[in-house]
Amino acid sequence: MRSLLFVPGDSERKLERGFSSGTDVVIIDLEDSVAPEKKAHARAVAAEFIAARRDDATMAIYVRVNDLTTGMTDDDLRAIIPVGPHGIMLPKSSSGMDVQHLSAKLRVHEAENGLPDGSTRIIPIISETAASVLSAGTYSGASARLAGMTWGAEDLSAAIGARTTRDPAGRYTDVFRLARSLTVLGATAAGTAAIDTVFINFRDIEVLRNECIEAERDGFTAKMAIHPDQVAIINDAFTPTVEAIAHASTVVAAFEAAGNPGVVGIDGKMYDRPHLRLAQRLLERARAAGPRV
Repeated sequence: MRSLLFVPGDSERKLERGFSSGTDVVIIDLEDSVAPEKKAHARAVAAEFIAARRDDATMAIYVRVNDLTTGMTDDDLRAIIPVGPHGIMLPKSSSGMDVQHLSAKLRVHEAENGLPDGSTRIIPIISETAASVLSAGTYSGASARLAGMTWGAEDLSAAIGARTTRDPAGRYTDVFRLARSLTVLGATAAGTAAIDTVFINFRDIEVLRNECIEAERDGFTAKMAIHPDQVAIINDAFTPTVEAIAHASTVVAAFEAAGNPGVVGIDGKMYDRPHLRLAQRLLERARAAGPRV
C-alpha cells in the first residue's frame, strides 16, 4: 500500500468519490469526521457501503473506529465486522497492548460472523498522546494482524498544548519530528509498514509532493490522505522509479551471481549486505505497486 484515503463514514457522496479515487486503501472514518449524534447513522451507512462494494473493490477497505477509551468501539465493531472490512484503524493507541486488546475483540466478532480467524488487519495510530509516543517500541510481537503503523500531529498537539505543529518555514517542530521518527523505528522493529501522516493543506500539491519525497527517503512506504486529489501524488511518490528498480535489480543480481557473499563490487563501488536488504525491500515495494506507467 502507498496511499490511504480518509472518507467520512456518514457521507455517501464522499464515499462514492473515495472509492473511485485510485487509492490503495480507503479508510472509512467513524471517529473524528463524524459528530457524536451521527455515529449510529455513520455505522449503518458504512456497513451498507462496504457490503455493496467489498467484493468488487480494487482497494483495501479499512474502518477507523472510535478509540478504546470512548466506550463506542464495540458498537463500531458490531456494525462493521459482519460485512468483512479488510482492516481496522485504531486511533489513540497507547501501546502494543491496545492492539492486543483490539485483536481479542476482533477474534470474537470474526467467530460470531463466520469469518476466518485473523482475517481483519489492524493499523494503529501511535502518537496521539505523550504516553503513546513513548511506547512506539512496544508493538513488536503484539499481533499478527498488524498491517502498519502511523502517526498523527493534530491530536498530539492538543494533548501537549503545542500552539502549532510546524515552524514558520512549514517544517515540523522538534516534538513532532520525534513522533514521526519513532513511528519509522517502531514500525521497523515490529516488522510492519511505516505510514506517514496526512498533509492537511490539500490544495498545496507541491508541498505535499515534497513531503512525500522526504517521507519515502526516510523509510516510510505510504502516506495517508484527506482528499482524493492527493492520492495520485502520493501513489507516484511511493512507487519506486524505473531507475531505482533497475539499480536494485542490479544489486540483487550481483549478489546472486557471486554466491551471496558479504560484499560485491559494482561499477567500482562496494555494496554490502545492508545494500542488498535495501534493494530487496525496494523490489518488494515495486512488485506490490504494480507496473509504473
